Amino acid sequence: MIALTDSKTETVAALISEFHTEPIRKLLVVGCGSGLEAAILAQRLGADVTGIDIEENFDLAALALCELKKGDAMALEFGDGLFDFIFSYHALEHIDEPETALREMHRTLKSGGGFWIGTPNKERFIGYIGGKNTSLSEKIRWNILDWRMRLTGNFENKLGAHAGFTRKELGDLLRSVFGQVDDRTLQYFKRIYPGKRRLIETLENSGLSRSVYPSVYFSGSK
Repeated sequence: MIALTDSKTETVAALISEFHTEPIRKLLVVGCGSGLEAAILAQRLGADVTGIDIEENFDLAALALCELKKGDAMALEFGDGLFDFIFSYHALEHIDEPETALREMHRTLKSGGGFWIGTPNKERFIGYIGGKNTSLSEKIRWNILDWRMRLTGNFENKLGAHAGFTRKELGDLLRSVFGQVDDRTLQYFKRIYPGKRRLIETLENSGLSRSVYPSVYFSGSK
């Protein structure tokens, strides 16, 4: 069986193993895309992983490692308390009713189950820097489009922008649904860029991280 790799997903899997000490037997990925992240989580966490996405454009190698299916995040077709852990990475900003989707995640999560949820940082000055499957010209074009939407007052998820949420917005939204919520943004970036930990801590302490971080991440439990 082919071992799939992605450094960012593997880093998140390591963080999950550290802060969520309960066994993860069944894991749901909401907004799984090609299924690569779901497959890597299955490999790294030893879990039975199901991924759902609004489109069925799944990687064949990923399909061999986990179950991937078409699904609606706002109406999950799973029973109550079925999953030990829920993972959603840069998907919430694409969902028409994010709070409805979060309540569905809460419903399908067992008592004591955990989650990891990340979105783009709406206050970012520049985004898409870490994207691996995009060219430099695409990253420049997307940032220009973002700034154009900002300047015209249209930088909103509901208006089709890849805006995401501010750190506070996402934290508050998650706290309105889940029992325990922890901000993992600083921890995530220190792990992703171990050689720049001092710089990252300086950005965090000065408040500049508010516009420098391209994305924000939270974990927690039901």
